[in-house]
Amino acid sequence: MPSASVLNRSLELAETLPALMVAADRVAATVIQGVHGRRRVGQGDAFWQYRPYREGDSVSRIDWRQSARSRNLFVRETEWEAAASVWLWRDASPSMQYASLRNLETKAERAELITLALASLLTDASERIALLGSGLRPSTGRIAVRRVAEALFAERSRGAGPSSSLPPLVPLPAHGTIVLVSDWLDPLDQIEAMIRHYASAGVRGHLVQVLDPAEEDLPFQGHVKFEGLEAEGQHTIRRVEGVRAAYSARLAAQREGLQRLARPADWTVHLHRTDRPPQTILLSLYLAMADLRRLNAA
Repeated sequence: MPSASVLNRSLELAETLPALMVAADRVAATVIQGVHGRRRVGQGDAFWQYRPYREGDSVSRIDWRQSARSRNLFVRETEWEAAASVWLWRDASPSMQYASLRNLETKAERAELITLALASLLTDASERIALLGSGLRPSTGRIAVRRVAEALFAERSRGAGPSSSLPPLVPLPAHGTIVLVSDWLDPLDQIEAMIRHYASAGVRGHLVQVLDPAEEDLPFQGHVKFEGLEAEGQHTIRRVEGVRAAYSARLAAQREGLQRLARPADWTVHLHRTDRPPQTILLSLYLAMADLRRLNAA
């Protein structure tokens, strides 16, 4: 039997799920008013292409007849897997639970809102979606959005550790798309390894960096004690204003690093603050995804 505290937490999270979906639908409805309809691609399970077998692929997907014609193993990809599937992920690590002001959403809350609103937009455009790492097959329609919401809720219910600050590295079919929402403050070499994993498989990607305004501006004055949310310990700075310029340069270098890593893979990077409307970042992201689809279809 679960403890009383676990049960209470589960009930609390369950109450927030419908409200989050309503908020996501409201944001999506606002954005869709300014977006033209997108071409519907990849319907059905028609054969798309053969591709080399990769570690992690199910043996049942190997096409033995095609493989027998060469020394390599080949997997059959169907059209919907190759051209119309989007995998979504948001950072659920403890550092995302930060909000500098009481009237601001935490980074985690805003990341979930963006993820679900995008899920609603994509399914309205007949795209297939799934939560990255959930093991669920991409699907479309309101049931798909509900599944993503329930998967997010399940992750929150059991609690996520620091290891979840980067997306899981799982095999995905070529021509798929991933949208990854995080604060992206991890070491650049770790982020680079993740991008290489997916880009080398032919997966297109979009990185969304969500930051609290205090993380951008460092508005504090005087003697301040900072405490990490992921067991980094405490650090006291006697004159915060004296390190503001160096801090801003470090943050700018991190963002420039993200752009540098994304550029060779033809990925996009989008920046967002939690004190700004979610519609702005969602519209930018949605249009970037539509542009990439058109370029790859040309």
